[in-house]
Amino acid sequence: MTNTTRFLALAAILMVPAATFGQTGAATKAKASIYDAKADARELVKAATTIAGRDSQRVLVMFGGDWCGWCHKLHTLFKTDKDIRKILSEDYQLVMVDTKARNAEALLAECQGDLKSVGYPFLAVLDADGKILTRQKTDPLEEGEHHDPKKVKAFLEEWAPPKVSAAKVVEAALVRASSEDKRIFLHFGAPWCGWCHKLDGFLAREDVAKILGKDFVDVKIDVDRMIGGKDVEAQYRKNVQGGIPWFAFLDAKGEEIANANGPKGNIGYPATAEEIAHFVSMLKKAARKMDAGDIEAIEKALKAEGEKLEAVQRERAAASAARIRTKQE
Repeated sequence: MTNTTRFLALAAILMVPAATFGQTGAATKAKASIYDAKADARELVKAATTIAGRDSQRVLVMFGGDWCGWCHKLHTLFKTDKDIRKILSEDYQLVMVDTKARNAEALLAECQGDLKSVGYPFLAVLDADGKILTRQKTDPLEEGEHHDPKKVKAFLEEWAPPKVSAAKVVEAALVRASSEDKRIFLHFGAPWCGWCHKLDGFLAREDVAKILGKDFVDVKIDVDRMIGGKDVEAQYRKNVQGGIPWFAFLDAKGEEIANANGPKGNIGYPATAEEIAHFVSMLKKAARKMDAGDIEAIEKALKAEGEKLEAVQRERAAASAARIRTKQE
């Protein structure tokens, strides 16, 4: 969602109106970009609400821009304070909306509501349906030349979603699957699990979700955040040990059709050729409404993502080797 373009402080001074600098009116030095002015604000929120709905989270929208020093300060606090970072990771989807982005002005007006004026950063909390739950000026969260971690943490805790029962989530999914004549794609994950996030991101892709939605109700159980999450995992994994993500396809009665245990154990996020082949075999066994072309499209999408991962790994390996050679020289 972000780009890596760096803006010179002088350019920011010349291009940004004085009234829109941060709450202190001070320009910032060139910093790594945390906003994407080329993004579509509506699309960013749409993607976030999709994930938030599946993960029983809320959406935290932070309006501002790379020119805003206080925006950088708050974003840095989000990353460096372990308690705040944990709350954001578990309970929110963070959406950074540049005020110059497409549809940002209209979205800001909706989030601003009856507030006459706002400084930046400006926060809004949305539920998984996109409904605005609260709006927050951030100057009350400040303490001197920084944001007070205690105040920020208290705000995030106040608007965090209530904990949900994993068993009830599965129960509701079974009812829906029965009424829609579908099956269930049940997957288990946790906020700290990088491969779980990778799987979540793949399933949230519009093209992928459209295809899988023909046959499956997508259900994620967070083993850490949901009440009884680990118990539900043990129920369906039958206490077989292994990492996450782990998933299974169920019929509308909750009976297993196929699971992620391949020849070498849990495939997790299907990235390698062998893992992708096992996932495709699962689809062929469980799908009823998806045709051969749909399954092939999912396979191609996974292979493309796998190639991207391999490319990143090669780049990292090359960079690591270069560093070693430099030290040896």
